[in-house]
Amino acid sequence: MSRTTETTETTETTETTETTETTETTGSSISTRAPRSAQGSSVGQNSPAPTSRPSAKAAAGFAALAAIGPATWGTTYVTTTELLPPDRPLLAAALRALPAGLILLALTRRLPSGDWWWKAAVLGLLNFGAFFPLLFFGAYHLPGGVASTISAVMPLLVAGFGIGVLKVRPTRRTLIAGLVGVAGVALLVLRGSATVDLAGIAAMLTATTLMALAVVLSKRWGRPEGVSLLALTGWQLTAGGLVLAPIALTAEGLPDHFTGANLAGYTYLGIIGTALAYALWFRGIERLPASSVSFLGLANPVVATLAGLVVLGQTLTVWQVAGLVLVLSSVVLGQGRRRTSRA
Repeated sequence: MSRTTETTETTETTETTETTETTETTGSSISTRAPRSAQGSSVGQNSPAPTSRPSAKAAAGFAALAAIGPATWGTTYVTTTELLPPDRPLLAAALRALPAGLILLALTRRLPSGDWWWKAAVLGLLNFGAFFPLLFFGAYHLPGGVASTISAVMPLLVAGFGIGVLKVRPTRRTLIAGLVGVAGVALLVLRGSATVDLAGIAAMLTATTLMALAVVLSKRWGRPEGVSLLALTGWQLTAGGLVLAPIALTAEGLPDHFTGANLAGYTYLGIIGTALAYALWFRGIERLPASSVSFLGLANPVVATLAGLVVLGQTLTVWQVAGLVLVLSSVVLGQGRRRTSRA
């Protein structure tokens, strides 16, 4: 064999290995290689994420930190019903997003450049501008445990969007875990004793779909080189808040006065439940496979259900308890070890 032929084979092997490693890092848990073109030029140019997947210990740490976000979101429902002014989902969304975004912009002193102006706007609309109003509408119209547990369908949505956007296929384990989560949702919603508002369910399903798309796009686009996660979070929050603020003031207006409880609720949601929670969530998206992150989102219904039991004195039927067990089981299945493909 000639030296030229050996060099060509070595180059091809290196390219195949790089493609496999990148696919494992950026996609849902997969068992086949994705073509090089599916990676997207923006990922390679902008994202500072490592080219190899993290160790098991490091992945567990990233997952634990990322789960703090959904856990704090689980308190959104009890905070909304107990502390915020009634029937103002748009105002709640705007006051949750815009102040937090402006604070992060002031701290990081960094603005987008190039195509990140429109990318930040798109992600801001999906994560906050459209997601937040739907979330608060669901919180006003559904019991907290039911509202948040609808997010169990997100792993299946992420898997579906991943096929089209990331060009990767989910494993059978991921699909089974997603179906188990959906079964848990069905038991919680359809067999519960609480009155279920269909408009609230529709709002939460739409919100979950938008968030799933945002997860996949965030994985696709990565993060601009040299830009911190706090800056990227601030861009998105500000973009979403600027869309929401004029709509909220026009459609709902401000209440006659804000009580101390109202201010405490808005402050908690803006600082803890948004600025901090989303920075940790985006960190998880950057470092972990999209499918693993989507299953971590199920910490949301667990916390929301516990908050409803402890704070609001809600009760669960036997069927709802079974549904909650299924949801937790789907989280465990969704965090299974990923197989490593070798060239």
